[in-house]
Amino acid sequence: MKALLTLLTGLFILLSTKAQDIPDSVHAIPPAVDTTLRIRNLNPYFTLHVDSSLSYKLEINKEITNYYWYLKNSPVGLRINKDNGLLTFKADKAYFLSGRLKYDVEYKVQLGVQNLNNPVEKADTVFTIVFFNTEIIQSKIRPSVSSTVTVDEGDTARFVLNCENGNFPIEYINFESSIPIKPENAITKCKDEFVWWIPYDFVKDNDSGKVKIFRLLFVGADKFRNKDTATVRIIVRDAINYPLKKQEYDKVVTDYNRYIQQLKFTFRTLDKKIKHTRNKRVAFDMTSSSSALAGTILSTSKNEEQKNVGRVLPAVGVTLVPVKEAVAPNKVNDQNSVSVVRTSIRRLEYILQENGLVSEKDPDIITKTTKLKTDLKQIQLQLIDVPLEEINIEDPKDANKYFDDPKVNRKYRNKKK
Repeated sequence: MKALLTLLTGLFILLSTKAQDIPDSVHAIPPAVDTTLRIRNLNPYFTLHVDSSLSYKLEINKEITNYYWYLKNSPVGLRINKDNGLLTFKADKAYFLSGRLKYDVEYKVQLGVQNLNNPVEKADTVFTIVFFNTEIIQSKIRPSVSSTVTVDEGDTARFVLNCENGNFPIEYINFESSIPIKPENAITKCKDEFVWWIPYDFVKDNDSGKVKIFRLLFVGADKFRNKDTATVRIIVRDAINYPLKKQEYDKVVTDYNRYIQQLKFTFRTLDKKIKHTRNKRVAFDMTSSSSALAGTILSTSKNEEQKNVGRVLPAVGVTLVPVKEAVAPNKVNDQNSVSVVRTSIRRLEYILQENGLVSEKDPDIITKTTKLKTDLKQIQLQLIDVPLEEINIEDPKDANKYFDDPKVNRKYRNKKK
């Protein structure tokens, strides 16, 4: 046993001596040199409360001297110190109320650092920032009109649906009405315009106060189905269907002008007829008077033959009277008719002038049209026994000229006096 222990001890000493004689051939590895520019502490995702602020110092793997920091696509309020890479943000609720910033929206921001002495040496990367709010602010629909809108038939109701965005913007809008109507445009989102033309006869005779009242509902919802409803009360007043009434008025005026022209042709015919009859009767009267005068003169003659002729001539004048009445009867009806026709023409022209339209949309157009119709019918009934002449389209100016002739007017003025 002792011999074995001695052997092992000698063997150990031998091995230890040989180990000391082997040279050390393993060399230490030098530390690697970090030469590529990079940002060491970039957080790729920032979540920021609306009432908090951000101050984050970015670091690079080199001396910060002569390096320039910059941002691209940054949301409003986010800044970086160009010299030391300090990223800062102070949230302001005004940014969110005005819509310049939105909650729960991922803003992709481009970040870069550039060596001012070596333009090749730069590092570009991207990080995301999201804003959130624990306070619940509901989005609202705000029509561009008041809660009550009054319009007339024939007009157009028009307004824009604005939105006040809260935590989450309104994504869609549903339109409802208490009575069936059809807007010009579909209403589905904020900034859509409601346009509706109110038809005539929309207000019925049984509607109280000649108005019809109904409500429009605009129901908006965000992505979490939070809803807001805007109500607009529409009051539609009964109004004149002016285009239709204008057509009716123009037709009555056309009837007036045609009837006046027809009466002027009739007046010319009757007046010439009366003038021709008067000339014939004057000729007969002059002949009869001449015969009587000649008979009186000859009856005083000493010549018997001339006396006999003088006795006969008065009888000849007397016999011409029935001939005159037969050939050129004195028709009082024609004389009365021509006076009535002339008076009616003047009256119609005066009525037409007094009931002319005074504006583009005369509010009294219905009253004036009714007045014109009534007076025209009344005059037509007065002249129902007067045979009217047909209008000669080629000769309207001649009839007007004859009617306005000063000699003709003077003749009837003298008769009137």
